[in-house]
Amino acid sequence: MIKIKDKLLLDCEQRMKGAVENTQHEFNTIRTGRASAALLDRIFIDYYGVKTQLKHIANITIPEPRTILISPYEAKFIKEIEKQILASDLSINPSNDGKVIRLHIPQLNEERRYELVKLVKKLAEDGRIAVRNIRRDINEELKKLESSKEITKDDLESYFKKTQDLTDKYIEKINELLSLKEKEIMEV
Repeated sequence: MIKIKDKLLLDCEQRMKGAVENTQHEFNTIRTGRASAALLDRIFIDYYGVKTQLKHIANITIPEPRTILISPYEAKFIKEIEKQILASDLSINPSNDGKVIRLHIPQLNEERRYELVKLVKKLAEDGRIAVRNIRRDINEELKKLESSKEITKDDLESYFKKTQDLTDKYIEKINELLSLKEKEIMEV
């Protein structure tokens, strides 16, 4: 049987992993001058009255390093897809031939690269804040256990250290992801 305090640490680690994965996903949606299907993850289409992610109503391929090809399963959604891409923050003009939409990813200029680095740093900080909030929540639960005499003061300090170690580990993972993404953005 898993003790409640150990269960709290397992929960803490799972939630922190989730925060890192979410940060990674957010990084993947940032345009870096290369074609990636993840750029379109934030594009939603009104599909018969239901907001649906573009990847669920179209085939998305990368035929060339700087081109994304979108083949809707139903051609009548081409105009809606174009409209949503233009309304997004991608700053890409789609072109279509009636059957598929092509997105040509332009080379990033230096100013845009610095803007993207700022955005990525903000996303990384949001991820670190999420990890620290998880630590705070777990520590509050541990304090409740100590005040109800389910764990001792020494156990409390031991578990505080374990949650801090997990926090440091996952913040370091976010920092590594940030470093990689910055290099990718600044690469010419």
